Amino acid sequence: MTGGPVLAVDQGTSGTKALVLCPERGVIGTGTAPVRPRHLPGGLVEVDPRELYDSVVAAGRAALAEAGTPVTAVGLANQGETVLAWDPATGDPLTDALVWQDRRAASVCDGLADHAELLHRLTGLPVDPYFAAPKMAWIRRHATGAGVVTTSDAWLVHRLTGAFVTDAATAGRTGLLDPDTVAWSETALDLYGLGGERLPRVVDCDTPVGTTTAFGPPLPLTGLLVDQQAALLAQSAGEPSAAKCTYGTGAFLLARTGPEPRRVPSGLVSCVAWRLGGRVEHCLDGQVYTVASAVRWLTDLGVLAGAEEIDAVGGGVPDTGGVTFVPALAGLAAPWWRGDVRGSLTGLGLDTSPGHLVRALCEGIAAQVVELAAAVASDRGAPLTSLRADGGLTRSALLMQTQADLLQLPVEVASSPDATALGVGAVARLGLHPGLALHEAVPEWKPSAVYEPRIGADEAAARLAAFRAEVSALVDRGGAGAGAGGAGGSGGAEGVAGARGAESAAGAGSAG
Repeated sequence: MTGGPVLAVDQGTSGTKALVLCPERGVIGTGTAPVRPRHLPGGLVEVDPRELYDSVVAAGRAALAEAGTPVTAVGLANQGETVLAWDPATGDPLTDALVWQDRRAASVCDGLADHAELLHRLTGLPVDPYFAAPKMAWIRRHATGAGVVTTSDAWLVHRLTGAFVTDAATAGRTGLLDPDTVAWSETALDLYGLGGERLPRVVDCDTPVGTTTAFGPPLPLTGLLVDQQAALLAQSAGEPSAAKCTYGTGAFLLARTGPEPRRVPSGLVSCVAWRLGGRVEHCLDGQVYTVASAVRWLTDLGVLAGAEEIDAVGGGVPDTGGVTFVPALAGLAAPWWRGDVRGSLTGLGLDTSPGHLVRALCEGIAAQVVELAAAVASDRGAPLTSLRADGGLTRSALLMQTQADLLQLPVEVASSPDATALGVGAVARLGLHPGLALHEAVPEWKPSAVYEPRIGADEAAARLAAFRAEVSALVDRGGAGAGAGGAGGSGGAEGVAGARGAESAAGAGSAG
């Protein structure tokens, strides 16, 4: 890597993590600050935007204080699909921020059923409350018509620098961007009832957008990138075919597809990975909505004391004891797109212990990731050879081993769980030094651990079949008709092999 240290800030769902990254010494300063989203009845998840901004400043200042050395630039990663309305004259928020998990815009999506196929074709995204456009439309219909309504990154950047911009990858998470031109789609805007809205300028991820004094001395903000694409960049700079999964509040599996967008049949999202120096890279993206948030749910029930107990509690039993857990606690995302579906626990008996529940959760998370991996392999027309993993829950050996077993492939755990911060730090470095090559800006990827499958393909297939049977039952009970982007689960262990996601261990960090 080239140049002096940079400050990389990852603004996530339940916390902000900041790292000072030195080209020679690696991470020389770390700061964290919590964020407390409110989970309300009816699938509503919201947060005070001021908490987001305050967490960015607090984490960044803490990292700089620990490093004790000047930095040359700042990079900011964001949650992607979290939106709010705000006053561009004062910078004051006009609404709470609707977090990416929030489902209140389901009615907006229902009203667009006749246009869902067109919107999917135009933007690469299904019509689903997960994405920004339905939330933006809901705010305009039910909250306020004042100010501007944007993803959280545009507001944060405005607060930091006064600029009104969003990066190409974050814009691609709205459902309003044409991935062929990487420009706002007037047709999509009109269909969502957002025609005439003042939207931020779409910029390259490595564009210097302004100067901030929020962290002390004036610093150029030279890197912007949505969190999961930042993690993908950090883990695939040297191997473009690599697929990565981040295990945070949710799990997010991404894989690069090259300079042209794809319209895929599997139910995965096709979107912009990044635009650097005017050159666009696209990717496939699949989501599991509840991962660390499901661990927190078990913790709130008293099954666990916290995520750090997953291995100790789950390791106390040899298997799930016949329990199957579909952790669809905020609905099923890709490849099903059934936000109306809720989770299930089946196979319970008087002998069911906390260990069985924990193992069943790990298996339920891993099984959903297998479906995503199979869809990626099918859409790219090439088998995966391994899966790279980052995020706070990669600290659980039980979860990672379960993932390798069901995937029937090696799972390579990143040496740092903070791949998002490493990725946006690299983008900031590229913005500061335009002549730098991507591989020169990103630290060399090295796994800290590799988990090989310990079970055979037949056992993996049987365990996946039990999970799929429960998902099918849930989908059938959820009502006729899949979501706009819906598709049946694909592949499985044998499908991945043949046809072929930073949160702390306690649950803080990136997952948008």
